[in-house]
Amino acid sequence: MAPIPSPSTTAPKDISRRGLMLVLSSPSGAGKTTISRRLLERESGITMSVSATTRAMRPGEVSGVDYHFIDQARFDRMAEDGAFLEYARVFGNCYGTPRGAVDEALSAGRDVLFDIDWQGTQQLAENARDDLVSVFILPPSGEELERRLRGRAQDSAEVIAGRMAKASDEISHWAEYDYVIVNRDVDESVAAVTAILHAERLRRRRQVGMTQFVKNVQAAL
Repeated sequence: MAPIPSPSTTAPKDISRRGLMLVLSSPSGAGKTTISRRLLERESGITMSVSATTRAMRPGEVSGVDYHFIDQARFDRMAEDGAFLEYARVFGNCYGTPRGAVDEALSAGRDVLFDIDWQGTQQLAENARDDLVSVFILPPSGEELERRLRGRAQDSAEVIAGRMAKASDEISHWAEYDYVIVNRDVDESVAAVTAILHAERLRRRRQVGMTQFVKNVQAAL
């Protein structure tokens, strides 16, 4: 079966589109990172937001690709200067989204994908609500969430216990999101997020030039 074309590639040439900020949030282990990676592989016109962080680089990570790794002093200066669209402290480390690169992408009609928590999503909603589309990813159950965390074999038992303890608080914010998906099957969840992205690209407010386009159509009738 041929892939469904993205709405961004089928619009009339005289109608441009403002990009959107697509946020995926979930408790750690619920699947947002896997869904994000698959979406990026399948969809054109969308890029991953690269956050700045004060945490140490992990094996296999690349600075500027996975994160912008900076020290606490520089992070604090950027926060004071308003250089972040959002920032927060998570598990003892600071994370923030540099404003400049996101603004440039949206103006050029490119979408930006965010893998951030509810605190960051609230800040994005305050700073740029019209550009924001938020999706919360829920695990099928608490037991399954713990199984996935242990299956990653990346964290100590102490860290896993901390993530499980925080999961309830994170899940309590699900109703603040535009869309909610229960991640029982990764393929189905990716398809759902893709459908959301395609629909949100067609929002009237994002169709730059649509008003003039409609006037031209009416004038020719």
